[in-house]
Amino acid sequence: MHDLRISVTDRCNFRCVYCMPRDAFGRDFPFLQRAQLLSFEEIARVARIFVAHGVEKIRLTGGEPLLRSDLEKLIEMLASIDGLRDIAMTTNGVLLTREKARTLASAGLKRVTISLDALDDAAFRASTDSKHSVDEVLRAIDHAAEAGLTPVKIDAVIKRGMNEREIVPLARRFRGTGHIVRFIEYMDVGNTNSWRMDEVVPGREVLAAISAEWPLEPVEPAYFGEVAERFRYVDGAGEVGIITSVTQPFCGSCTRARLSAAGELFTCLFASTGRDLRSLIRSGASDEELSAAIGAAWRVRDDRYSELRAALPPSRKVEMSHIGG
Repeated sequence: MHDLRISVTDRCNFRCVYCMPRDAFGRDFPFLQRAQLLSFEEIARVARIFVAHGVEKIRLTGGEPLLRSDLEKLIEMLASIDGLRDIAMTTNGVLLTREKARTLASAGLKRVTISLDALDDAAFRASTDSKHSVDEVLRAIDHAAEAGLTPVKIDAVIKRGMNEREIVPLARRFRGTGHIVRFIEYMDVGNTNSWRMDEVVPGREVLAAISAEWPLEPVEPAYFGEVAERFRYVDGAGEVGIITSVTQPFCGSCTRARLSAAGELFTCLFASTGRDLRSLIRSGASDEELSAAIGAAWRVRDDRYSELRAALPPSRKVEMSHIGG
């Protein structure tokens, strides 16, 4: 393990068509109650054990992590763990004010990734099913940069028929800024987004569209298990990333574990079941017992969903809102 993703809440302020469509996550959807969520103290305890297993990077996700009150207190707890080298966060940005960005950075947050699927407001609102605007997200990117939460990464999920025309505008907008746009193939996460293969824009098509405007050259991965293929502009104006979980799976090099807001350990984004750590924690398990449970779950993992998806029958999968991206 190298990378632990911790979901701090299953709630979000978007009803994103990719993972939380309104017809499935409406007003009466039974989101987790506060008592069902791991407390900050419980998260920090588990994180410390994961670091002992080799985790060097923790990313806070959701849902929308900034909906969790006093998130900076959790970051302070995580930042005190010996051996943890990096704390990052993925957010949709609309709650990332200038003051909040500075507070999170002071607490120990190193970087942020901000979701932005389009620069056109109509396409953006269609993808997020919200009344928020692109300008709100762009301001959040500026706030993150001002607070030193860099390099800021911008994640754009590309879905055919919705926002493939936004590929070049997104690349153009962030060229030369020091920010890194990562284009992500539309995936069959969870059970509610009515995914179809013909809606996937292959990463090679994204790359060709950008290269036709500005020549690119490949960049070596920064570490083993890096999911984004990296490409830099030949003219020195920065880089972009392509994440091809559908057309070029990378199951064999995956080093990520995921901890849900309810305390379940998942070893794959597309998993059906997880290992319940919350019950162990709240039944009085020792650190040694928790460590053994985590190690056992990781040692027997054989996740290959992305490699096998075409041959697999339909199955229930954990929702992305529970375990993050």
